[in-house]
Amino acid sequence: MPNDVIADFWLDPSCPYTWNASRWLLEVTRVRPVTVRWQLLSLSALNEHLEVDPEGDTEGYLWYPARVCAAVELEHGKEALGTFYSAYGRRDDWDFAAALTEAGLPAELAERAGDTGLDDFLRASTARGIARVGPHVGTPIVAAGEVAFFGPVISEIPHGEAAGRLWDGLLLVAATPGFHELKGPSAPEQP
Repeated sequence: MPNDVIADFWLDPSCPYTWNASRWLLEVTRVRPVTVRWQLLSLSALNEHLEVDPEGDTEGYLWYPARVCAAVELEHGKEALGTFYSAYGRRDDWDFAAALTEAGLPAELAERAGDTGLDDFLRASTARGIARVGPHVGTPIVAAGEVAFFGPVISEIPHGEAAGRLWDGLLLVAATPGFHELKGPSAPEQP
């Protein structure tokens, strides 16, 4: 079997499409020699210079989960970030302490949600992700070696070999010189 490919995955913990893509990428690791390295891309940091926030976050609440993620990464590493993200993403609330506990991390990290001192770390991580694909995108971003792409934006999570085929196809397309964008049909309306 070939050496593992490191797939850097930039995420914003508040984005549902990023959640779907992250679950797909974990499926990929079951059928391809891929290891995920979790990275942060804060939509709040990305959009803070805009007059109108495309996420509709006029109060800045989306900084909170990103800051908790940043605190986890800084104090416990990228693997712990992935574990916390999985625990947090399965919840239907903003109970950071419960998600931290489920992830085996100190619940006190939840207090960092309001720590604006983490914002520069989030801005820098966001900039690294955006530098891989250009300023016209958001999250998720996936980079494997020299190949990087925005997405996939998926409403359903492929499993098993279907996840592997999507991985193979995305790498092939994104590595094509001059490639810029690919879109499919619109996703069905979410209830």
